[in-house]
Amino acid sequence: MSVVGTMMSWYFKKRANALEETIINAAEIQLDVLDRLINDAKYTEWGVQHQFKNIENYNDFKNRFPIQDYETLKPFIERIMQGESDILWPGEITWFAKSSGTTNDKSKFIPVSFETLEECHFQGGKDILSFYCQNVPETEVFEGKGLLIGGSHKINSLNENSFYGDLSAVLMNNMPTWANLMKTPNKSIALMDDWELKLDKMAEQIINENVTSISGVPTWTMVLIEKLLAMRNTQNISDIWPNLQLYIHGGVSFTPYREPFKKLITSSNMRYLETYNASEGFFGMQNDLSDENLMLMPDYGIFYEFVKVTDLEQSYPPTYLLGEVEKGVNYAVIISNNSGLWRYKLGDTIVFNSTNPFKFKITGRTKLFINAFGEEVVIENAEKAIAYACSETQCKVRDYTAAPVFLDERNEAGHEWLIEFEVEPTNLQQFAEALDHKLKEINSDYEAKRHKDIALKAPKIKSMPINTFYNWLKQKGKLGGQNKVPRLSNDRRIIDDILSQG
Repeated sequence: MSVVGTMMSWYFKKRANALEETIINAAEIQLDVLDRLINDAKYTEWGVQHQFKNIENYNDFKNRFPIQDYETLKPFIERIMQGESDILWPGEITWFAKSSGTTNDKSKFIPVSFETLEECHFQGGKDILSFYCQNVPETEVFEGKGLLIGGSHKINSLNENSFYGDLSAVLMNNMPTWANLMKTPNKSIALMDDWELKLDKMAEQIINENVTSISGVPTWTMVLIEKLLAMRNTQNISDIWPNLQLYIHGGVSFTPYREPFKKLITSSNMRYLETYNASEGFFGMQNDLSDENLMLMPDYGIFYEFVKVTDLEQSYPPTYLLGEVEKGVNYAVIISNNSGLWRYKLGDTIVFNSTNPFKFKITGRTKLFINAFGEEVVIENAEKAIAYACSETQCKVRDYTAAPVFLDERNEAGHEWLIEFEVEPTNLQQFAEALDHKLKEINSDYEAKRHKDIALKAPKIKSMPINTFYNWLKQKGKLGGQNKVPRLSNDRRIIDDILSQG
């Protein structure tokens, strides 16, 4: 092992030992995090308005203001984007992570402070490597390069001092020196906005590198790997990168990709670790190769509250601290963080499968959604797109459901929509194009994935006979009341079951 590799391995193994105490004391650490957040922000506009200086405990904190969402914080965030300081978090915030929008906006912009970069995102990156070293003590992952497959947006200027891009672009622009020395491709290629050109340039640079690890969402990773295989006329990426041993993934469920990846990477030394990070923060990671549950990380400058999904519709739902959660309960995640998101409803749901330590699985979203490829299509997007397509083609939709089409030997990645029309469109292809156009217009993540058909193909629309959905519900014994076919699903169980009826 090289000197650099030996030093890196030693550093990350040492950190893994320190993490043990953090994991054991997670519930107590969370209360310390809350104290620090309140103290740091007490002289901000938000802190003064809500009398942070008089908060003495968690009950004081949660009674100061209700749970927030992006819409309620948006006026404050817009002022920060315009250059105002000390609004939600002390000092000036100059970086914003762009992600798919809310009901009213195509995109939302999440503030990313220096503290969030250093104490959360970059610390999370170091800790996943620490856990890996703990699992694989003999690893030589630091003998080569780590391939980072970033997102779809270059960095853009809000003003002369503020910038935005998708999270991966923000992280790459602020990456510490040690990480830059270990990664490929170079920043000028990684941050290109044209994905078609970017993939070509990435492939040219990395095909002759000694790549030992990959980090990125599965969608783009598969597209890039297939391009490399075609360049070398091989079916196995191990023929190109014989020392590849680790893939760090997150953002979407890896279940549909597991078998395709095994076919592309046949090495018996290949390992997979999942992370749970988003524009709002780095929340958890897989710390054990033999356990697919994720460890919640308690000391990244994020304070967690949890709401039972069954209580979400209440105006003031009961909230639970980390030390109060129960196994097997579906919780919505609420965070306060060191970028000034206060009691912010993340939109994700999780179930704890262990409370000693706190380990969980992501179960979905608080709203119906499709996010199989990083497109983050939520129910409001679908409803608007359906309405627009109906208006453009003079038709009327009675019912519908949509689900992903996963990439395999027979299919290209995309979405399939089963639609029961009350009034059929004269041209179903025109309806599909209108639906696709509207989704791209109102959802920046969907638009990015659909760019030039590289990652996501055009939606497939299948017109269903009248009473298809009624008959399916009747078969399942779900007629009446509030029962209906879910409009969006992130897997194909429902849509395949409906199609199997013939």
